[in-house]
Amino acid sequence: MSTHPTGTSAFARAVDGFERTAIAILLGLMTLVTFVNVVLRYLFNSSLIWGLEVTLILFAWLVLFGVSYCVKVTAHLGVDALLNVMGAGPRRWLTILAGLICIVYALLLMKGAWDYWAPYASLDRTSGRWFPTGFEQTRDQAWYITDQVPMVPFLRWLEPLINMGEEYEKLPRVVGYTMLPVGVALLTYRFIQAFVAVLRGERAAFIVSHEAEDDVAEARQKSRAEES
Repeated sequence: MSTHPTGTSAFARAVDGFERTAIAILLGLMTLVTFVNVVLRYLFNSSLIWGLEVTLILFAWLVLFGVSYCVKVTAHLGVDALLNVMGAGPRRWLTILAGLICIVYALLLMKGAWDYWAPYASLDRTSGRWFPTGFEQTRDQAWYITDQVPMVPFLRWLEPLINMGEEYEKLPRVVGYTMLPVGVALLTYRFIQAFVAVLRGERAAFIVSHEAEDDVAEARQKSRAEES
């Protein structure tokens, strides 16, 4: 059984609470929008024209939040056949190597996320093929808007900031795309947190390992016991 990182610092607790709250809110909003749309369609022959697009945005946000949170609770699945045939020492070093690879991978994702999001926020992409070496002049794409989602009043401050004072007719795409760098930043933090926990001996692996098999076996035993 793998152990979860303790993460008792105030910052770790704040990140954990932020992720949990965000996931709960996103699930609730997705359910609410979908429910309202179904009611409107079947009872009033109407619909929220922006409902599907909002649900897609919320679902994308939920996935990105979930990816980082699953690293924290070791909910990601992985192949541990090689690790299981090794001794404790080699297994630990391979786990550390896997952690370093995960961190490098997350940093590469961070560059890609920033480079995709930056033009929509009227910012410059980074230069360099793999890792950032600076910034390069980038064509402004802050005027791009969503297809159907209406602009919300409390985000009007974005207009003078990134849209040269012009009003947005619909919600700017930068709002939905902001989750890209935020989600990858959370993923990078979780990988670093898990890596430190492995170094300290607080955690044995980055994946759920054979824990899922144990849960399945336990469920089968309970089912057989109930049948008998």
